[in-house]
Amino acid sequence: MNRASLFPIAIAAILALATAAVGGTITVLDEWYYALQQPSWAPPGYMFGVIWTCVFALIAVAGFFGWEKAPTRRDAEIMLGMFALNGFLNLAWSFLFFRMQRPDWAFYELIMLWLSIAVLMLFCGRFSRISSLLLLPYLIWVTIAGTLNYQVVQLNGPFG
Repeated sequence: MNRASLFPIAIAAILALATAAVGGTITVLDEWYYALQQPSWAPPGYMFGVIWTCVFALIAVAGFFGWEKAPTRRDAEIMLGMFALNGFLNLAWSFLFFRMQRPDWAFYELIMLWLSIAVLMLFCGRFSRISSLLLLPYLIWVTIAGTLNYQVVQLNGPFG
């Protein structure tokens, strides 16, 4: 690894950590959340932190490989913009679900998050198969989280 590789590694790590940290501050596990009925198959609470930590680490590594393999500066910039949009959508879900206490709105926003991951995988896959594959666990987890979110809405709605 050369010195030039340190910049994209640092940027990917900082952005992933910043998104995770902001998401952590938005996520409020209070009486409202604990009063929600959860489906029987919901993972235990402690697993969410473990899973999200792994997912954010994979996102950072995917960003690094995508940056390294982008054929042009423009491709790298587009990819960074797509990662930024994805991070925003990730945070927006937490805001809608936990802060606004609107799992119903969060579910519809999660569809946009899911689509942003799929598009990011397709875009990165054009020049970095490893980057695209590293995003697959994220897509799978958001699919599971979306199903869980939908079930919470079904078990607890209407909201608002």
